[in-house]
Order: sequence, then C-alpha cells, then structure tokens
Amino acid sequence: MDATTSTIKPAAGWLPALGLALGSALFAAGPASAQPSDAEEESRAETPKYGGELEGFEYAYPVERFSLTSQRQELQMAYLDVAAAEPNGRTVVLMHGKNFCAGTWKDSIERLTAEGYRVIAPDQIGFCKSSKPEGYQFSFHQLAANTHALLESLDLDDVTVMGHSMGGMLASRYALMYPEQTEQLVLLNPIGLEDWKAEGVPYQSVEEGFEAEKNKNAEGIREYQRSTYYVGEWEPRFDQWVEMLAGMYAGPDGERVAWNQALTSDMVFTQPVIHEFGEIQVPTLLLIGEKDNTAIGKGRAPDDVKQRLGDYSVLGERAAERIPDAELVEFPELGHSPHIQEPERFHEALFEGLDSLDDA
Repeated sequence: MDATTSTIKPAAGWLPALGLALGSALFAAGPASAQPSDAEEESRAETPKYGGELEGFEYAYPVERFSLTSQRQELQMAYLDVAAAEPNGRTVVLMHGKNFCAGTWKDSIERLTAEGYRVIAPDQIGFCKSSKPEGYQFSFHQLAANTHALLESLDLDDVTVMGHSMGGMLASRYALMYPEQTEQLVLLNPIGLEDWKAEGVPYQSVEEGFEAEKNKNAEGIREYQRSTYYVGEWEPRFDQWVEMLAGMYAGPDGERVAWNQALTSDMVFTQPVIHEFGEIQVPTLLLIGEKDNTAIGKGRAPDDVKQRLGDYSVLGERAAERIPDAELVEFPELGHSPHIQEPERFHEALFEGLDSLDDA
C-alpha cells in the first residue's frame, strides 16, 4: 500500500494553538459587488439548474426521507440506506462535507457494502436534498442530534461514524455527544484542524458571506476543487460534483441555497471542535491527504497568517497526537478528497485501518 500508516499516541504537554474557523466559503468567490464577466455568464447559462433540494440531480442509490420537528419547524432529512448483499452486522454512517452531498459518497458506498457494511448517508439539514429553512440555529450539536434521531428511528446503535471535510467536524461532535453509540470514528481530511479565528483570520458576517455565496458558479467551483481537492489535476469524472453544486446556485431556489450555505459557513468558523479532541473516547482513524491546503477564510487573512495555514502534512500529525486512541494514515501526494481522487488506493487504506482498529 502506498499510504504511510502509523499509530500515534498523544504527546504529554503538547498544547498547540490549533482549532478551526470558517469564512463564508470553502471555495473561491469574487467580490460581492463585481458584475459577472461574459465567461461567467456563459458558464451559468450552460450549468444545469437544480431545485433547492437538489431536484433534478439523481444519486446512485434510492433517497429516503426522515421527517423531524426541529426548532419549531417541520423538516425533512434526506438519506441513503444501502444494505450489503452479505451483511457483516456492522453499519457505517457517512457524514458529507460542506461542498459535498450524500451522493458524493458513491464509490465508498459501493465498496463498503461489498465488504458487508450497511451504509447510512444523510444529507444534513441545510444541504443538498434536505430541507433548507429560512431561519435555523445551525450548530454541530444540532446536526449531530438530528443524525442521532435518524439512527434511532432506524433502530441503529453502535455504529462507525465517518466524516469528510466539514463532516469530520460533525463526526467528531457526534462521537463526543454519543460515545456509547459510536463504535469507531473515521476522519477523512477533516477541516478545522486549526482554529482559523484564533490564528488571526478575520470574522466575516453572515450577510457578507451570503453575498459571496450568491456569486458562486461552476467555473469558480471547478478551479477551487482542482487546486484543493485534486492537487492541480482534473478528470472528467469530477465534473458531476461541480454540476451538483453549481446547479443548486443556478436554479430557481439559488438564493435560499446561498443563504443556508452562509449560515453553515458561520457555524464552521465559530464552532471549533479540535479543542475537545482530547476528550474523544472511541478508537479513531485519521485519513489525511497531505497536499490538502484547506484553510477557511485564508484569503482574508494577513500574509503572515496566510502562509502558515492549511498545512495538512503537519495538521494531521498534530490532530492524531491530541486524540487518545488514534491511528494516522497519510497520503503524501493526495489532496482534500482522497476517496474521490484515488478511490482504489484510499479504500484499501480505509479497510486496513478499520481492521487495525478492530485488532487494537
């Protein structure tokens, strides 16, 4: 296997100034006041237009819906529930990132179910095919509670929770809130491995974030993903995930989508989880593409701050040191989305890591 695997124990007395914080966007957007260029207008004209709950974009697996009452609102949480042909009795819950959806886990679902796992992949409230309320107090605690309610409705307990990007922050919060229901924790290039606000990234208001979100288009999304997710490379198979995101912004409910994205961006920036990593009680597998350079709000930061943010070759090791029972697997040449960039290599490492957690 090309990945480098190492088991790391927390170093006593190590207290770095880590954490996280989010600006308004996880990919580049132009100034709120700028008028779209001819190229941007052409890009928007060619972008598929999807509904506010991603109507028109099909996932590879059937979508089910969980109805819940939350914050005095009747909401629906879309999710995938995919059974294995030969079950091994275990369940993996997949938590998507901010620029991702349950459908983005397609390759992982295929491979996990082939290994016998039942897979539950929700779209969190505010994202993708789930409800996008006009007003909602977004917090990782609330999203974790929503997910726990979904799992209770399915009579599921003692699950492996796996989170990517923003989903890594949510999975960490879930494990902290529900340790008795969490068998294992898997963090795939989680964001928030440094506290951007504490590091010196200026705060951006929700209103400013909303204006930036409204300017997002397929061209900007593609270029951000090329540089951050895939280390400057691009393959045609990545285009479906660009269209998935850009299509919601370009569709008839684009402003509602942008508003929810601004609200959740504020959640990520202001609710760091990393300061509680030492309290995680469950065996944890960290899977880190070291070429990832995600650092929320980095573009707003002073140059001296900007230069030190987003170094995942360091952040992954520091996170593993903070988590009491952690195993770290590094992919030196991969970016923010190893499971999409090189799925065969990633999933080989995932299953070896899960087996190692079991043996431990």
